[in-house]
Amino acid sequence: MLEPALVRELADVLAAASFTADGIAAHLGPDATDALYRGEPGAVLVATRAGGQLDGLIRTLLVRRPATGEELADLFGPRLALSLIDASFFTTTPSGHLEVAFDVRPHVLCGRERLVLSDRDASMTELVPGRDHVLGVGAASLSLLSASPVTPVDRVLDLGTGSGVQALAQSTVAREVVATDVHPRALELAEATLSANGVDNVELRRGPWFEPVAGERFDRIVANPPFVVGLPEVGHVYRDSGLGLDGATQLVVEQAAAHLEANGTACILGAWVHALDESWQQRVASWVPGTGVSAWVLQRDVVDPALYVSTWLKDESLDPRSREAVERTEAWLDYFDANHVHAIGFGWVFLRRIGDSEASEITAEELRQPFTDPLGPEVEEYFLRAQWLRGASRDQVLDAAYLVRPSVALEEVSLADADAGIGFAPEVARVTRTDGPRFSHEVDRGGQSVLAGLHPQGLALRDVVGLLAASRGIDDPARLGELEDGAAGAVVDLVRHGLVIPAELAEIVR
Repeated sequence: MLEPALVRELADVLAAASFTADGIAAHLGPDATDALYRGEPGAVLVATRAGGQLDGLIRTLLVRRPATGEELADLFGPRLALSLIDASFFTTTPSGHLEVAFDVRPHVLCGRERLVLSDRDASMTELVPGRDHVLGVGAASLSLLSASPVTPVDRVLDLGTGSGVQALAQSTVAREVVATDVHPRALELAEATLSANGVDNVELRRGPWFEPVAGERFDRIVANPPFVVGLPEVGHVYRDSGLGLDGATQLVVEQAAAHLEANGTACILGAWVHALDESWQQRVASWVPGTGVSAWVLQRDVVDPALYVSTWLKDESLDPRSREAVERTEAWLDYFDANHVHAIGFGWVFLRRIGDSEASEITAEELRQPFTDPLGPEVEEYFLRAQWLRGASRDQVLDAAYLVRPSVALEEVSLADADAGIGFAPEVARVTRTDGPRFSHEVDRGGQSVLAGLHPQGLALRDVVGLLAASRGIDDPARLGELEDGAAGAVVDLVRHGLVIPAELAEIVR
């Protein structure tokens, strides 16, 4: 395997040549950069014909164009090129040329230029990933990166580190990171990735699931387990757990909280089945421990079984029309059918360790609206809002003052008035966040009036409702109580999604 000193020397040469995410984008320009990320090598080769060092590095490392020994010596220097060849970083092709044996790709993680080493994928060359394939920064990794907080903490656990992507990101904000994996090759590539970036606060441990950290607790857990929903077998270590259906996600959700410090947070990427005999919310909620946990489950996508299977077969570069793919599709779908699976959901499970004597609370919802902001900051804020709601009675909700989030917009939708045959008639009004996950809630005229009356240094919610009742001539105590109940319930929902913030937490959005 690659020696740390060799990888570090390679990284230094690449950095000096501007072989970074920003440097490559600036060199190629927007069109060729897009082609690179779409997996279109021809366009990148055209854009790198000038022949400079960065052109050669892009062609050799990213497009994986075979090179001669002399060309490698020009790119890396004779001594380093020879060391890389001796270390099998480059392998000999049938034509006698040398081809890079790893994926070496720059990324910006947590605002820093980083270099990630992994196995080659099929993005630039025809390749079928083997059983021991180790991924680099893929869609799942990016999804978890976006959803994981990056505030400073003491200890972080990266469960199932793969090539070390999450550990690398968390190393910038944690005093210590423990990264585990059951796969020896993954740990070797994670070590190479960490060495390339000069990271020395990550400890790598081998073993399945939570066994390498038995009895230990962490301030943050990030987990991208092999969550593919399928038969209880392992075709590819990076995605198949050997547990049937959604057993991998279930195992991590069930056991993660026991490894969290008080107020610690787990960020878990996962998938779950939609079965005929239960809702997906009930299924995932049943995995959360009964006490001591606040859970927020977000379903991002839902697909039917046939599309799910074909997607993962294509992930391993199988043609769905091939005999092997057809046979595997039949077996996979038969297994789903035998277990009454009609859809598969994908998303995140966030856990916060609260008082061990407190009953667990679970919010499971869909997050289907488009958004581009990182979800990590929202996760931390969500649990602060949930903590406030957990300690607030109906009267405390009514007696508090609130801030309407500055990014909230009021949308009023009108449709052509079919009855009148002319003009437009109001259809619905919504308040929508224009930041974060873009949560949206419908509000009636009364709700709009209440929101308009909220101010963190102003009247309590109860008083705002009282003014609304007075403006409508309502003085019956029972009717006023109904208005207060409705306002309190609406505000609880708005606080949960961050459209309205209790005055005492107002600083979290400033």
